[in-house]
Amino acid sequence: MIIYGKQVCLYALESHEALIKTIYIAKKGILPQKLYDQYKSRIKFLENKWAQSMAKGGNHQGILIEIEEFSQSNLATMKESDFILLFDGLTDSGNIGAIVRTAFALGVDGVIATGVKSLNLASVVRTSSGALLDMPFMIIPNALDVLNELKQVGFTLYGASMDGTSINKCQFKQKKVLVLGSEGEGISKRVKPKIDEMISIEMKREFDSLNVSVAAAILIDRMRYEFK
Repeated sequence: MIIYGKQVCLYALESHEALIKTIYIAKKGILPQKLYDQYKSRIKFLENKWAQSMAKGGNHQGILIEIEEFSQSNLATMKESDFILLFDGLTDSGNIGAIVRTAFALGVDGVIATGVKSLNLASVVRTSSGALLDMPFMIIPNALDVLNELKQVGFTLYGASMDGTSINKCQFKQKKVLVLGSEGEGISKRVKPKIDEMISIEMKREFDSLNVSVAAAILIDRMRYEFK
């Protein structure tokens, strides 16, 4: 797996040495001396055109890293947690990365992506600023299967919806799942019947719904404190 960009690469180098295979540098002086000395045997210098090719046109900022393939978590581990985030058909790696970054910072225990068979995990690592490397994360294509299993072990399922109960009026169970639907469709018709309560963010002005990553941040922050 290739990741690139100064911020995410420095995070990986500082926090996940065991994952680092090869560091490709196209800009002199981009690494602090301490990291350069630490990883000297794994560093390769290359011309910018080759760096651009490896980044497939992305903004590599002079550094790319080949890391070990991402190791997904497992459902048994997820079941032991209290607060899970579940994506229902969300595919945009930019939004997913932003949500994972927020979820990790605010204390969500794990993230499950459903309704998809695969995701560009290298892109999610990058757009999450490396938070995906620390967040328990897994892909389970069938949302209904995983939601049934989570309900069986005591999780309450909350779905984000413009038509839901205002989050300001909700109290949340300690073991909870926040379900986020896709940008265009929201929570799918197959999943809606499984949700215990639909919740929403009360708007002060009439406007379209918030971007899913922004909505997720607000909901996560409110849900992590209030439970009964």
